[in-house]
Amino acid sequence: MKGAARRVTLEVVGWLLVVAGIAALVLPGPGLLMLFGGLAVLSQQYEWAERRLDPVKYRALKGAAESVETPLRIVLSASGAVLLVAAGVLWIIKPDVPSWWTLPDSLWLPGGLATGITQIVSGLVALALVVYSYRRFHGNPEAVAALERDIDRVDRTA
Repeated sequence: MKGAARRVTLEVVGWLLVVAGIAALVLPGPGLLMLFGGLAVLSQQYEWAERRLDPVKYRALKGAAESVETPLRIVLSASGAVLLVAAGVLWIIKPDVPSWWTLPDSLWLPGGLATGITQIVSGLVALALVVYSYRRFHGNPEAVAALERDIDRVDRTA
């Protein structure tokens, strides 16, 4: 019985992360990170998930490397993360509807506390990823070249 409960738990957590990751690709949040996490969990149960793990991992790392290629990209990446945290704080504070808001008042900062917390967490994860990417890839062409080789290898085997 213990094995069945573990399997069900892994499947539920894995699929929740995959679905949330897909949603976060278009919504605020670390989509590739959650998608990778979900595939990592599902890869313990399914061979198809294990085969898709490396391509997602290397594409996410490529995006991380590209985000710190130039000083402008570093500033934009960090600024975007800080703005996401600021938006989360704004959602939590939920100021009164401004006079210039032409839509119904119910559409002013919808979602409340949960949305604000999600935005803050996403912004902090993004900031941590910018720091990680900077330390691993910025000014390190060998690491970027190794990543490119890994992507080519995975593409050939897929």
